[in-house]
Amino acid sequence: MAQTDLLVRPDDSPTASGDEGQIMPANVEAEALFLGAVLIDNKVVEELNTALRPEHFYEPVHQRIYERALKLLDRNSVATPVTLKPYFDSDEALKQLGGTTYLAQLTANGQGLLASGKLAEQIYDLALLRELVHVGRTLVEGALDTSEEVAPMDKISQAEADLYRVAEGATGGSEALDFRSAALGALKLVEAAINSGGRFSGKTTGLDTINDKTSGLHNSDLVILAGRPAMGKTSLATNIAFNAASRLMEDIKLGIDPSESPGAATAFFSLEMSADQLATRILAERAEISSEKLRSGKLSREEFQRLSFASQELNELPLYIDDTPALTIGALRTRARRLKRRHDIGLIIVDYLQLLQGSGRANDNRVNEISEISRGLKTLAKELNLPVIALSQLSRAVEQREDKRPQLSDLRESGSIEQDADMVWFIYRAEYYHNAIKPDTPDETSSEEVRMKYADWEARHLELVNRATLIVAKQRHGSTGNVPLLFQSEITKFTSPELRGGYEDYE
Repeated sequence: MAQTDLLVRPDDSPTASGDEGQIMPANVEAEALFLGAVLIDNKVVEELNTALRPEHFYEPVHQRIYERALKLLDRNSVATPVTLKPYFDSDEALKQLGGTTYLAQLTANGQGLLASGKLAEQIYDLALLRELVHVGRTLVEGALDTSEEVAPMDKISQAEADLYRVAEGATGGSEALDFRSAALGALKLVEAAINSGGRFSGKTTGLDTINDKTSGLHNSDLVILAGRPAMGKTSLATNIAFNAASRLMEDIKLGIDPSESPGAATAFFSLEMSADQLATRILAERAEISSEKLRSGKLSREEFQRLSFASQELNELPLYIDDTPALTIGALRTRARRLKRRHDIGLIIVDYLQLLQGSGRANDNRVNEISEISRGLKTLAKELNLPVIALSQLSRAVEQREDKRPQLSDLRESGSIEQDADMVWFIYRAEYYHNAIKPDTPDETSSEEVRMKYADWEARHLELVNRATLIVAKQRHGSTGNVPLLFQSEITKFTSPELRGGYEDYE
């Protein structure tokens, strides 16, 4: 019996035909030739340039054959008709194709060895077309639904998400991940940590003390960075965005593959500050010139040269700023997918969470709306497989306490923020609160008590000046605690101090 004759059984396949009898895009003959090549020479799998997975095959039997072959190869065994036979003796679908003799028939024609790469590409491309057909049908069915409960913008957002998955080749994205794949992913994280000298395995923040505490920023994580006004939330977020983008740019120039770099192309959604204001901050930090001087234009010739050099140096910085105001969570996710597709971003920062809007259905209840937004950000992190840092305001309860250090209960408007977050960071600067209680500067007529009071304040001020603490209040992957930082307010720059002792006593 001819090989192709064995493969044609569209009436039995659940995905064989579409509406009105239309045949789905597929080439079962190409699948058979490719499988034959794999069973003749297992090295075919190692040499593939296409990320071919079992679910990309149209014929269910072929899916199972390829999946079992991969498992054998992963155990350093060989995949041949003989080694596969015990796994398919009771396969009812294979019996319709001639039983286990079909496995031997796959290798009878070795033509697939001549173009195994091209065959894999065609199988993969046809799988994407089938997924696209599915997305199109779902979109049409959704568009025809005119019931009152339907939100058109939600349909558009879902359609774009589905198209994004197709564009990324994630035809099996909704399928459960087998433990083998999950374990390989975990081992890659461990390998990345080893390669970094045992310090961190995720995306870099550019700040050693934070990297040491958190092992970097991990894909699919939602990080909440919260603090009261004037603590430096936006400054820290801007520093992290610049550091990650700058590291990627430097590594690419050194010839390092972007996938091996701890840096990341970064999308910064600024709902509060304009793009030019953020750019001014980054230039001020890089050129080490105060933002106040930049705004006033009172620069020396040497400072202007430093600014020009910094501007030229950052021309190719993979940092993308979106300052569209009043974004909905759906619109932000749409824009993020677009940036991922066009620029392969690896980090998203949102400044700040409370300025985002919900879908409109929860607007009558702010707590529900914030819950929808925090869930949407966590979903975005998982969907695009990258870390998302969302800045958040804190309630005024902090100001009413003698101890001004933030707590999880201070997160404003919704406990779901804490629930959805993988990490919660609080930025705290004792210097700010200490300056608020500064006594009058003594003069010649001041009493000894006044002089002593000012001297005590000044001594404490010298201990706190330019010091900041990042409080890791929640971390799914590790311990909580304090992370010491230095903050140069003139140029809005955070750096890591050189520590001789531990972190716990750091203010």
